Amino acid sequence: MMRDERGLSRRGLLAAGGAALASAGLGGPAWAAKAKPIAVALVASVPIEQQWISRIHLALKAAETRGDITYVYSENVANTDAERVIREYAEGRKDLIIGEAFGLERPARKIAGDYKSTAFLMGSSFPAQAPNLSVFDNYIQDASFLTGMVAGKETKTNLIGMVGGYAIPEVNRLMHAFMAGARSVNPDVKFLVSFINSWYDPPKAKETAFAMIERKADVLYAERFGVSDAAKERGVKAVGNVIDTAAQYPGTVIASALWHMEPTIDRAVAKVIDGSWAAEDYGPWSHMAKGGCSLAPLDPKLVPQPVIDLVLAKEKEIRSGAFTVAVNDSEPKSTA
Repeated sequence: MMRDERGLSRRGLLAAGGAALASAGLGGPAWAAKAKPIAVALVASVPIEQQWISRIHLALKAAETRGDITYVYSENVANTDAERVIREYAEGRKDLIIGEAFGLERPARKIAGDYKSTAFLMGSSFPAQAPNLSVFDNYIQDASFLTGMVAGKETKTNLIGMVGGYAIPEVNRLMHAFMAGARSVNPDVKFLVSFINSWYDPPKAKETAFAMIERKADVLYAERFGVSDAAKERGVKAVGNVIDTAAQYPGTVIASALWHMEPTIDRAVAKVIDGSWAAEDYGPWSHMAKGGCSLAPLDPKLVPQPVIDLVLAKEKEIRSGAFTVAVNDSEPKSTA
């Protein structure tokens, strides 16, 4: 998820006036049903192929193919320019605007208040804002726990390296779930944790991963692009996040936690079409029980069948509700 590249946290950005913004725009429009296709725009501050954005893009392309929406997007939008881009889409009478509000939380909420007949769906760990701004978040901790189990069983040195973008809740919770999964099958495992303070800097992520391999980490958690490249070059294993890159790194990526934005996007589009749009939290639609995340298929040539069986048994417990993966948004720390 996105954060101001100057290092400002979302909570810092909202520290002044947060309560007033949360209540802005109360008593909004009476929503009316719309004919298909509705007009949808996505605003992204990184390339469209970046893990997080690619999953939103894929879900929107599927909706476009079905004929539910017309779809345009803007990528690599600087935080300083995002307010203008979002406002132009609103002025252009888009029915639904989707974006990452993290680096521009206050302006995005202000824009939503200025265009109350437009539906907004923004990435945020803060509450929805009545009447028209809904929020979503990256709750794929269920799948992350399962990939941690694979890593905990596969490490021979009992040292796992973890490279993340920023230490924000959306990243932290996935790392903690991964670590908990590894510890559940290997109580002796230790972790090296580092954040590169960028969402898209593969060379920096790669160098950070190299340093962890030098310290004998033999499995790497690839929250960012570049980590799997380091793993491939040095002959260690990697675990993917959000997307499945096993085909790009054969024999290196042994497991991946996949995010599926289709349940979130399809629900949002349907609500705009039938006139039932409201400000709400779409976070739960990323949970495994809702189809919002999954474990990529495990290859028995890379992961022993007994480990696969163990992981799939735990997956059944998660899906049935017999086991709940804890959500921990605090910053994870190295234990080695």
